[in-house]
Amino acid sequence: MAGDLEGFNFEQRHGKDRVRVARVWRTPDGRNSMVEWEVSISLFSDCVDAYTRDDNSGIVATDTMKNTVYVKAKECSEQLSMEQFAILLAKHFTSYYKEVTAAVVKIVEKPWERVYVDGQPHEHGFKLGSEKHTTEVTVKKSGVVKLTSGIAGLSVLKTTKSGFEGFIRDKYTALPETQERMLATEVTASWRYSYDTLSSIPRDHLYFQERYMDVKKVLLNTFFGPPKEGVYSASVQSTLYQMARAVLARFPDISAVQLKMPNIHFLPVNISTKDNPSMVKFNDDVYLPTDEPHGSIQASLSRFWSRM
Repeated sequence: MAGDLEGFNFEQRHGKDRVRVARVWRTPDGRNSMVEWEVSISLFSDCVDAYTRDDNSGIVATDTMKNTVYVKAKECSEQLSMEQFAILLAKHFTSYYKEVTAAVVKIVEKPWERVYVDGQPHEHGFKLGSEKHTTEVTVKKSGVVKLTSGIAGLSVLKTTKSGFEGFIRDKYTALPETQERMLATEVTASWRYSYDTLSSIPRDHLYFQERYMDVKKVLLNTFFGPPKEGVYSASVQSTLYQMARAVLARFPDISAVQLKMPNIHFLPVNISTKDNPSMVKFNDDVYLPTDEPHGSIQASLSRFWSRM
């Protein structure tokens, strides 16, 4: 919360970070579902006197925020997406406390995935996956909402159908042009939904979980292309743009997409000695994987009326 204080511009917020909670839902037929979330909360509130007058009467204690996470998780008798849980928490803080003008809730979901045994989904068994589902929700006391979801740590690689040529060459350039290379990256993606009020949020408790899976599928399909022939990538930049554009084209309720895609290098290996000039002669087969240093590519794509 910002304001004028003794001739200065003063901004403040407070909250609780890294509140870890796991929730299990059990159906009468014996099937269990579970999530593990790391929750961070920030509250904008009218508690300036705590900073200037040693008066804490306007502060919601951060320990109270932590306890609220567990209470609200307990109250969720039906399985829900973490976006819905974040909205529930933010709505609670802005409606329950008159001092709170806005709440920001961030959640990262640990990627537990149901295991399959002999081709059948296990009723209560899970294994840890890789990429993480993320969300950030801002709710104001007026009911205005800003909702983003995302993916962190989505590692992808293809061994062909990638090149890089036609870039600026000068006296500092040593990189050869190529139409054949490996392409690897770790995608960090975020997308903003067009819903801007609490009343406009879909009522289906798993809507955003399903949308997350659908967006991830579109990103992967665009990166790889058809299973037989694939799709050629002229650069990480080109592939990034195609991925972002595919998401906006497929989902009308997503107004903006941001992608970060570092170029993780697989360098051709050539080894020679005086006695053996072709000890290892590269033929699109042996590479040195390295992630330092790596190229850094990021961009956002939005509809004209959106603000990412």
